[in-house]
Formats: sequence, C-alpha cells, structure tokens
Amino acid sequence: MKTELTLQDRSYTLYRYPKLSNEQLQAWDAGDEYLINHVEQLGLASDSRILILNDSFGALSCWFSSQHQVTTLTDSFISHKGIENNLALNQCRDIKLLTSTDGWPQHIDLVLMQIPRNNRYLTWQLNQVRRHYGEHCPLIAVNKAKEIHSSTLKLFEKYAGETTTSLAWKKHRLVFSKLNSDRLSSIDPYTTWPVQEESLTLGNLPNVYSGESLDLGARFILDHLPADLRYRDIIDLGCGNGVLSLKLKRLNPEASVTAVDESYMAIASAQHNFTINQLDQKNCQFIANNCLDGFEGQSQDLVVCNPPFHQQQAVTDHIAWQMFCDAKHVLRSEGELLVIGNRHLGYDKKLARLFGKHKVRLVASNAKFVILQATK
Repeated sequence: MKTELTLQDRSYTLYRYPKLSNEQLQAWDAGDEYLINHVEQLGLASDSRILILNDSFGALSCWFSSQHQVTTLTDSFISHKGIENNLALNQCRDIKLLTSTDGWPQHIDLVLMQIPRNNRYLTWQLNQVRRHYGEHCPLIAVNKAKEIHSSTLKLFEKYAGETTTSLAWKKHRLVFSKLNSDRLSSIDPYTTWPVQEESLTLGNLPNVYSGESLDLGARFILDHLPADLRYRDIIDLGCGNGVLSLKLKRLNPEASVTAVDESYMAIASAQHNFTINQLDQKNCQFIANNCLDGFEGQSQDLVVCNPPFHQQQAVTDHIAWQMFCDAKHVLRSEGELLVIGNRHLGYDKKLARLFGKHKVRLVASNAKFVILQATK
C-alpha cells in the first residue's frame, strides 16, 4: 500500500485513520492529485486564503498549507483525526480545522471541494459557499468522472453559479464554478418528517444518512429494541439521527443513553431530535468519535448498532469489525450487543468468532435484514 504522495518534487507521507497494520487503501486518490496539479498551475499568490471542503485524510490540507492560509471543513470525525495526524507527521504549517457544524470563515480567495456522495449535503455546501463568497472566489471541485452526472452539474449551476468541467484524467474530472448564482437565500439545514407509528418527529442535518425518511433497517429494529431495568448504561453506536436512542430512552427512562457517531451532523441531529421530541436529556450524551475509542471497559449493559460498510468512497468491513470488538470491550459480563445488518454481510460468523458461537442468537429476520444478539 502506497504511503508517499510525490508531486512536483515534493513528498508527503499520508495514512488513513485509524491506521491499520494490514491497510490496503491509500490515504489519497487521483482526484487529489488532479486538483493539486491544476491549482499549482494557477500561480496563486503566497498566503492565499483557501477553504478545503471534505478533505478525506489531509492530502489537500498538507499540500496547500505549505504556502497558503488553509481552512479545512469536514463532517467526519475520522477525517478530522486523519488530517490532524498527517499534518503533524509531515510537520506542516498550522491550518484552521473546522467541523460541519462550525461557522464558516469570512474571507476566502479559493474554495476546493471533494464532491460529497450525498446530494443533500452537496446542495447545502454549494448554498453556503455562494452565500458567503462572491465571484472573486472561484470554486474548483473534483470527483470520479462516473460520479459527475448531468444532475450533479445542474446542482452546481443552480446553487453556485456558471459551471464548466475539465477533461477526464485518471478517471477523475474537475468542476469549475463562478459563484454568481442568484439564489442567495439560506437553505434550512434540517429536513424534518414524522415517524407516525413511533409518535416521533425526526430532523436530519444535510449529511445524515437516510435524510428524508426512516431507513428500512432502523424501521425493522425499532420493533425489537429491549426494555429492562438491568440496562443501566446503553450505547447507540453509529446513531445517525438518533432514532434508536430516542426509542431506547423511552423504553428505559432510568438508563444512561450515549449516542455515538463519526458524523458531526449526526451527533447534532440526534441531540436536536431529543429536544424537539421533548425527551429528558438527563444522563444522555452525544459524542462524535471513532467507534468507542477511549470508552471505559466493562462500563455498559447494552450496545445497539447498525454498522456501515463503507468509509468515504471505499467499501470495507473493518468498521463493523471494530464496532463489534469495541462493543465487547465496553460491555459488562452478561452485557448484550444488538446488531442489525443485511443478510448477505455474514455478521453472525463475525460475532460467533468474537463472542463464541453459543453466545450469539437470531432475534428476528426478514427478507433483507437479520437482527442478532451477542452476549458477553
């Protein structure tokens, strides 16, 4: 696995976060290289103020920090930590590192964007860029050519301004936008809808998974969440908008409930949903984190999770495995891990390997999903 990014007689050592001993994936891609090469040809004045959106692990932040004033904004705790670590590893100049729920910087000369997969998040970011910066501040974005559809370019035209594209290079394409769209009104960051069967209202910030309706996995597991006085401490791992946390708190009102996700917008949405549903937040925590890093061992009675199977653009199962390992670490003796996943993912085998075959049972299943319980 390549760890040295070398371009134009400069080199950076870059790792993904968390750093894995058997890592197979690079911490940057050809899109980062294309963007770097293009911007270097522009001949920017030294100390130009550059805003970088959605830098995966710091390739762009490290590169441009050497000669410019860089502000990087990300929704991902994992990206945030990766950027910090790679900046330190390469002894880079300090940058301003923001989360997606922070305020946007005032004065920017150039915006660089790794185009997000989520069109709701893309729309919101384009609207923010147009509202904060004018035509003096160009926007240059990058993605795989196959991911830049005509509908993607229409979003750039509508919310940013006049848009053109580059030729493809190593299967990536650049998108150039003048910030001259006449759409200057602010988009409401929350999308809100009712979950009538649960008597809940859910609000999602733009980059939260399943942003306009309840996803099928969450809908299925809601009917199988347990209520028991022995659950004193509960974690909703990968909480998303917090719908499972809300139901768990209703079922176990005396329990301490901790919602954990790597998305800052997910954590903000979960806390927001406790507020709008008038649920008592006493003994509740909302934490952006990499799985359960730093959580005390043998401190929880129940962990519930619906693991993702991708990190940024890469499909991987290491996140699910880390979730299961971390859950086992934090569970007390006889504590339980409740997992929902697609049938084809084979979580039963992973859990049996970790907890023991006779400690894993099937709670429920349908044509698409299985719910499994593993007992420590």
